[in-house]
Amino acid sequence: MKVLRTPEERFAGLPGFGYPPRYADVGGVRLAYVETGPADGEPVLLLHGEPSWSFLYRTVMPVLADAGLRAIAADLVGFGRSDKPSDPADHSFARHVEWIRALAFDHLGLRGLTLVGQDWGGLIGLRLVAEHPDRFARVVASNTGLPTGDVPMPDVWLRFRQLVRTAPELSVSRLVQSGCQATLSPEVLAAYEAPFPDPSYAAAVRAMPELVPTTPDDPAAEANRAAWRRLAAWDKPFLVAFSDRDPITASMAPVLKEIVPGAAGLEHPVIKGAGHFLQEDAGERLGAVIAGFVRDHQAR
Repeated sequence: MKVLRTPEERFAGLPGFGYPPRYADVGGVRLAYVETGPADGEPVLLLHGEPSWSFLYRTVMPVLADAGLRAIAADLVGFGRSDKPSDPADHSFARHVEWIRALAFDHLGLRGLTLVGQDWGGLIGLRLVAEHPDRFARVVASNTGLPTGDVPMPDVWLRFRQLVRTAPELSVSRLVQSGCQATLSPEVLAAYEAPFPDPSYAAAVRAMPELVPTTPDDPAAEANRAAWRRLAAWDKPFLVAFSDRDPITASMAPVLKEIVPGAAGLEHPVIKGAGHFLQEDAGERLGAVIAGFVRDHQAR
């Protein structure tokens, strides 16, 4: 596996994101993460999606830290400061699950964990919850799901996949901006471009849409079906915190509420005026939702 590493100077002067990077070796690649809040606070694992990185959580993390929580935001392999396998074939759903598992459990030893997963962060995180339920105390699912290929994906997502598949050049910042309601500043847009000095670094950006199961015989389909069966028995607190302006994942919110027992009886917030990347549009509000959820649903 040929692995590229973004030069650290690319990340100089990030707006509102001065956390020092930390690193873990996971299966021969270096995975980056940042954290804030008390070291003995309840841990909250924040997982981003395609094509963003932990920078996405920069306004969420201070809210969690102020609430006494240990906020940990990881960069998926291929994104942010994490190493970047340069061949799209080096990426698979199973590998991404294993890389985050190794960070959370082998390197950080996390227990009593709250998962916050958005986009691919939910696809990966929900697999971990299903496969290691004893490690988790609660879940916040936010603009995400767990496709099995048994139900067609929305047309808007298929168009996104086709764009990523065929565009001669990809602008990561433009993809992020298209998923936001707010207009992002030039400095923020530059931060989303920072991990990718040239197209050779962006193999994961190209690969991830292809890894979402869209047919019943997809390589990840059966593992995701097994995860749904386990989630159908999950009775710990499970919050569905979606925005109101995300056509990509909107249909998953009622499914999660109906299938996961831990979602029953909870007041699930709808974060208004926010798009797919609700962390950009309403990060402080999302942080307050997460902090309140942890406070009100202490581990049993």
